[in-house]
Parts: sequence; C-alpha cells; structure tokens
Amino acid sequence: MTETAIPRAVAHDEGGPERRARITAELAAQTGIDDAMIARLVRTFYDRVRQDALLGPIFAAKVEDWDRHIEKLCAFWSSVALMTGRYHGQPMRAHAGLPVERRHFDHWLALFERTAQDVCPPVAAAHFVERARRIADSLEMGIATARGEILAPRHQR
Repeated sequence: MTETAIPRAVAHDEGGPERRARITAELAAQTGIDDAMIARLVRTFYDRVRQDALLGPIFAAKVEDWDRHIEKLCAFWSSVALMTGRYHGQPMRAHAGLPVERRHFDHWLALFERTAQDVCPPVAAAHFVERARRIADSLEMGIATARGEILAPRHQR
C-alpha cells in the first residue's frame, strides 16, 4: 500500500478557503473519494461494529443517537480523508474514558480495513486505511498515556 501523495497546494503558503477547496479537490481526484463513498464506508463499518461481539458492547454503552453519531463520523472522515475541515470535535477526549486496550484497537483496525476493502476501490481503500492506522495509533497512545502506560506505535511492533 502506498500513501497518497500530499497535494502540492499544501506546500504553498497560500491560505484560506480556496486553498482548502483545492486540496480537497486534488485528494478527491487522486483517490475517487466523495461524500457518498464516505457515507457508505462509515455506515457499513459501524453496522458491522454494532454487530461485533468485542466492539459492539463498548459502542452500545456510549452511543445513544446513532443517526447523529454517523453524521459526526462522516464529517470526521471527510476531514481526515479529504481535508475538508468539516469535523470540529475532540476525538481524544471522546475516547479517553473507554474501556479499551490494544486488542480493541487491533480488532477495530482489522474490521475497518476489511470494510474499506469491501466497499471502496483499491486506491480509496488504501487512503482510508493509511489514515485509520494513524488514528488507531494516536488514540491508543493517547489513552495509554492518560493511564500512565507507555505503548509503541503499532507499526514498530
């Protein structure tokens, strides 16, 4: 899997909404990702999570309004995959108190990778998966740090 190249617009000192729109358009052109694909991936993945024996109970205990949560997750993945800036939350704070450990992150990531491969073309799936791996490492390390534990990132195991 190769990482999608960062659009050349990122290297410029230009700012503002035009720059963000240009970056988003370049990423969409490189990957084929659009809002419909993001929604399909998020909905399919979280349908699977809700049915999953390991992850389902954790989400069931925290998520009361799944429609609202899916909207938030679509905005998150739009920001992550296409740099749209639609998400304005604090994922670390939202996950910090969850009863999760390495096996949960490994399982989440494996399920996400399978789902991305099932519902996205290969280039888009690779783009999503590369970002999901970073997210899993970041959240796992942040939670471990908050608990006073030290973990090596997944890719250094």
